[in-house]
Amino acid sequence: MRTLLTLCLIMNLWITSLALKCRVVPGSLKQIDAGNGQVFGVNSANEIYTLYTGVWTKVPGSLKHVSVGPAGVWGVSAGDYILNLQRGDWVVVRGLLKQVDAGGSVFPAGVNSNDDIYCLPAEGSWINIQGKLKYYSCGSYSCWGVNSADNIYIMKGVTPTKCGGSLQWEQIDGALSMIEVSTDGKVYGVNSNGDLFEREGVSSINPAGTKWRQLPLYQRIKHVSYDGGHLWLITLDNSILDCTDDLN
Repeated sequence: MRTLLTLCLIMNLWITSLALKCRVVPGSLKQIDAGNGQVFGVNSANEIYTLYTGVWTKVPGSLKHVSVGPAGVWGVSAGDYILNLQRGDWVVVRGLLKQVDAGGSVFPAGVNSNDDIYCLPAEGSWINIQGKLKYYSCGSYSCWGVNSADNIYIMKGVTPTKCGGSLQWEQIDGALSMIEVSTDGKVYGVNSNGDLFEREGVSSINPAGTKWRQLPLYQRIKHVSYDGGHLWLITLDNSILDCTDDLN
């Protein structure tokens, strides 16, 4: 019986390593975001860090959530104030959000404390998008979000000049507590159990993809971000993992 159990454990480890190759990155973060070849994150003290030449470098300021992408570097403070990094300085932008995403085509988007959804076009003020979401993330041709019940939704038709997209929500199968869309359109999410999922079949022709694939891991995850072939994960104890997916 013990031999069989040992064999099963070995097989499980082999399967995990086949799907994801992960390394532990020194440091501790509660949230992380990757985009445009950059990685930013914040720790439990709301201190901001960016990965520079393989070393975490502290960025002046205090944020509870940070995002980097085609729209630049954006963040929200403990008081839900919105900030944009411009020439090395944080500039306060009008409005209040609890979570912001910079992955859209030159526009940021996010949700406020009431789960109202907003996006900011290149010219103009924040646009309210009908619906309620607790987390919202955009890519080059679609935006994805999850609501308070962990239902998943996609907004298609997103363009640099039309941050609200088609304004028609489409519900996607499954349940996730947070979701992230990379600049190149890949979609990853985490459920309430800390399981990690990737949406398969996503493309500009079929933004909604075809099905969810669970990525086996030896730890529970609470946050995910993807850029340039690297899957960045934050575990329940704020450890940082840098993973590559051999199956893609």
